[in-house]
Amino acid sequence: MASESSTPKPLAIDSSLCFVTAIESFSRQLNLSLPPLKLPFRPPPFPSDFPQSKLIPNSRFVVDAFGHAGDYSLSYFLSHFHSDHYGGLSPTWCKGIIFCSHLTARLLLEVLKVPLPFVHPLPLRQPTTIDGCEVILVDANHCPGAVQFLFKIPCGDGKFERYVHTGDFRFFDSMRVDPVLERFIGSDAVFLDTTYCNPKFSFPSQEESIEYIVNIIQQTGGASKGSMGNVLFLVATYVIGKEKILLQIASRCNRKIMVDARKMTVLRVLGYGESGVFTEHESESDVHVVGWNVLGETWPFFRPNFVRIKDIMVEKGYSKVVGFVPTGWTYELKHNKFSVRSKDSLEIHLVPYSEHSNYNELREYVKFLRPKRVVPTVGLDVDKLDSKHADKIKKHFAGLVDEMANRKEFLKGFHRGSGEMSDDVDENATKAETEFQEFEEKEISSCMNISVKTDASNSGMGLSSLQEVGCTNLFESNDGEQQKIIQELRECLPAWVTQDQILDLISSSGRNVVDAVSNFYERETEFYEHVSTLTDICPKYPSKISDSPFTFPATDNKKVVILGKVDTSSGHASKSSSPRGTAKTKTSPGKRKRNFQDKPKNKSRKNLSLHSGGSKQSTITKFFRKAPHLSDCSKMESIEEQNCQDQSSPNDITEYVNKMDEFIQIINGDESLKTLVESLLVKTNGDMNMALDLYYTNPQERLGQNEKGHIFSGNPIQTERNSDECLSTQKKNMLENIGLETDLSKKINETFVSLPPEDYDPVKNACWRYGQPAPYIHLVRTFDLLEEEKGKIKATSMLCNMFRSLLVLSSEDVLPAVYLCTNKIAADHENMELNIGGSLVTAALEEACGVGRSKITEMYNELGDLGDVALACRQAQRLLAPPSPLLIKDVLSTLRKVSVQTGSGSTARKRNLIVNLMRSCREKEIKFLVRTLVRNLRIGAMLKTVLHALSQAVFISSSLNIYKEEMLGNLKEKLQNFSATVLDAYNVLPNFQDLIVPSLMGKGIEFSSSSLSMVPGIPIKPMLAKITNGIPRALKIFENKAFTCEYKYDGQRAQIHKLADGSLRVFSRNSDDTTSKFPDLIKIINELSKPAVSTFILDAEVVGVDRKNNCRLMSFQELSSRGRGNKDSLIAVDSIKVDICVFAFDIMLANGEH
Repeated sequence: MASESSTPKPLAIDSSLCFVTAIESFSRQLNLSLPPLKLPFRPPPFPSDFPQSKLIPNSRFVVDAFGHAGDYSLSYFLSHFHSDHYGGLSPTWCKGIIFCSHLTARLLLEVLKVPLPFVHPLPLRQPTTIDGCEVILVDANHCPGAVQFLFKIPCGDGKFERYVHTGDFRFFDSMRVDPVLERFIGSDAVFLDTTYCNPKFSFPSQEESIEYIVNIIQQTGGASKGSMGNVLFLVATYVIGKEKILLQIASRCNRKIMVDARKMTVLRVLGYGESGVFTEHESESDVHVVGWNVLGETWPFFRPNFVRIKDIMVEKGYSKVVGFVPTGWTYELKHNKFSVRSKDSLEIHLVPYSEHSNYNELREYVKFLRPKRVVPTVGLDVDKLDSKHADKIKKHFAGLVDEMANRKEFLKGFHRGSGEMSDDVDENATKAETEFQEFEEKEISSCMNISVKTDASNSGMGLSSLQEVGCTNLFESNDGEQQKIIQELRECLPAWVTQDQILDLISSSGRNVVDAVSNFYERETEFYEHVSTLTDICPKYPSKISDSPFTFPATDNKKVVILGKVDTSSGHASKSSSPRGTAKTKTSPGKRKRNFQDKPKNKSRKNLSLHSGGSKQSTITKFFRKAPHLSDCSKMESIEEQNCQDQSSPNDITEYVNKMDEFIQIINGDESLKTLVESLLVKTNGDMNMALDLYYTNPQERLGQNEKGHIFSGNPIQTERNSDECLSTQKKNMLENIGLETDLSKKINETFVSLPPEDYDPVKNACWRYGQPAPYIHLVRTFDLLEEEKGKIKATSMLCNMFRSLLVLSSEDVLPAVYLCTNKIAADHENMELNIGGSLVTAALEEACGVGRSKITEMYNELGDLGDVALACRQAQRLLAPPSPLLIKDVLSTLRKVSVQTGSGSTARKRNLIVNLMRSCREKEIKFLVRTLVRNLRIGAMLKTVLHALSQAVFISSSLNIYKEEMLGNLKEKLQNFSATVLDAYNVLPNFQDLIVPSLMGKGIEFSSSSLSMVPGIPIKPMLAKITNGIPRALKIFENKAFTCEYKYDGQRAQIHKLADGSLRVFSRNSDDTTSKFPDLIKIINELSKPAVSTFILDAEVVGVDRKNNCRLMSFQELSSRGRGNKDSLIAVDSIKVDICVFAFDIMLANGEH
């Protein structure tokens, strides 16, 4: 609290009165007759789930919370014009008054079309009184128009509370001397932009990042358009933001910047529209601004979209693309400051440019303001002030906030009598602080009263001599400045930190308190483990130690820690001490019991337990075992005699019988399975988990067992061979699980699909039986080999073998396998996408494997692939029983369920589906499942390769005798011709589900592309342009053949289909259904179509046109700014800002004729 200072009388605003005026004005504009509003308003209380990080205490002011708007507030503050902050605003907004800066107000009015009566701009750096509370706006150094809000909330008796809400901001040094901000030093709370509140985000200044971008453009493209060559530069930005980068490129590289119509609208509002720096004509510049996710996704790691970039390069006619992604999220602390992703002639530079504060800047700002508390505004669950994640963020600012003020506030609660404060609160608070520090020092001093028994102890070195050789007295220092630093650090760090640790931090940080605190929290676990070890062995009552000395267990025989006095005996107690004594404690300092008298007694019990003959703690499965049968004992006794002749006892026999019963109960079997269970336990030497893993992961172990668990008679030699193969595979898996790699495991790693096609047996070499659904592991083992295989022919052979087993054993799984191999879940024209981001996959991985997000990020930075991270996390888990095998069809079915989840709670439902899949994964299934989810399978097999492999598998399976008897040369030619036929059919009719795969499997080698015709509604794969570096090269390719030239329109490819029911569909060059985007195109085609033409397929180019400006053809970026609509509804025609025209150049089908 503070008394009101003398300031100029601010402008006064009554939000209720403003709202009444706005409603009346708004109703007149819409010609609505509304009943008059009555004053004063009596708003309801805020709901309990309202985000506390968006609510200013003791007021009805909400900041950046338009998505939570309601009757409980009329005053809404907008910090800046970014969609994650203005979400909820629209042209129909009428829920309250919006307070913001003048620039943001213009953007709201001209871009979002928010009704003018509800927008109330406030001046910068001038106090304004709103509903009796003073509000000041100061620059946030974020995007144009971004501000911080400074609130003074009266609380009675002439006092007030002060709050700072930063919105999104980037701290800079001039804020330290800002007189307006200085008045808010010691404020009650700072609502802080914690976007990068992690020590790893210490990215460079904006100036350094801009310098890097400018240098790359100058080095790659020259100083001007004339010397640039054929390189296109793409800069990813938001609709507003990053303008500093664009202006510097234009100024220092002598270039204009090409932007789309929407970006130009914003730039005009910002005052750059007529400056000549920006243009909407792409021919005037080779530096183009693109949308944020065009070059790739940035969270939780950067995934480049080279396919889309290549499409842009071909569309624009360039031979090389250099892209820039300026964001702090791509900053890699352990690697290069400026990372580059490249493929062929495509480059993407990850530039750590951010308009948010980095970690060190956040700490500097909090240190400058020294508030009573920090309220995080960005992060998981930060809307709940007491959430685990919010508390974790607050720890980064421990010592930088005013802890003493918080303690005083706490103690005042104990001194309040009938509504009055006690005068001795401050005195008591200071006294309590002093007593606490004295107690802490005494406690640490007693802990330091130890000696170390080393080789020097034989010479009689005790505590005094140990201090003489370098252990200085840590509690004595004549340096007044150092004592001041120590005191300041004590206020910043937890109470359990020892004095010597504080001195080490001071030394390593060069006496810089901020650096010392940062170093501490980066190594907090290490410090705490050291202190907890001392605390475990440290007595609070030394007088009792001397009476009964004991030793603390040590891992090194040459070093034994002794309490109380030096032990010169052999130290037999150290041999009998529990190994648990050296384990790392997980108990927090505040929760650990402090009953030190009982510690020797507890340790004695531990030692006794070690010498007792009792058995180890039972596993959880023992609680579910059946009672043993007497008849089983004799059987198990014979097993024991044969396999465990070294030591046998009735207890061991009983345990073996129990394991058999337990095993049968887990697999839900009956007595007929005892022979099988017995053999599995013998092979695994009684290891229950390994035996269960054998049973579940290797169906050969169950050969002859039907669905009811009975045994069929079969070839014992074949059964034994398959069992040995499965045991070998299991042994390899167990070696991998425990992190061992031996020659044996490498030898076992060979799988049958890598055999030549003539040696591969699709039945014997498969891992499941005829009639059973195909397991997902069949695909995964193939993917694992493909990942390491560089040869295209060998990769096709592996895929061919994989498909052959599917065709023979479970043909219904061929289609799902084709989709999973091509990383699709449906045909392109069905517009069925997973619609999940990397963040959701990471969250599911956290839940399924029990690994924190920070650990996942650390592992990703080291491994570079989220699939490899998932595999490492999964291998660290130990399961009670292996999961049931994943099936190929179930994986695809679940992925399709994920894709259709929409509406409230859809994210949670998607995560649950993915978690269930992850928990069912075996071997390396989770690795390729995660890669499927992030749409980057990384097996080197494209769609064309998969089609070749499938066609070869069908050819071989349909004509096995011909395949074995014919000459290899003739066979190779027939295979190539058959593969070409299948590929041609797919290009004309790209539909696996209904046409290609069923027809291919049904007709076999009789399959012909002529039997399939174009179908309106299924897009035909377009012939894409080929890149050339000049006209002479193009003429050489044609080899004196006649050709024609057409104008290259800068638009979007459109394949227009008229279906038999009269409806029209529009598809892009990537076969995506874009019908909802072009209602005006549908209208044009309907007007031009003749009634006699019932069906057709038209290939065309849709180009934007400005009919008000002499029918000027517009750029691709301008056309892309049109709304997209959705699969359920078209965009509204009256909302279209860019008109179009259609240039048709091919009729591929008309009334069923090609």
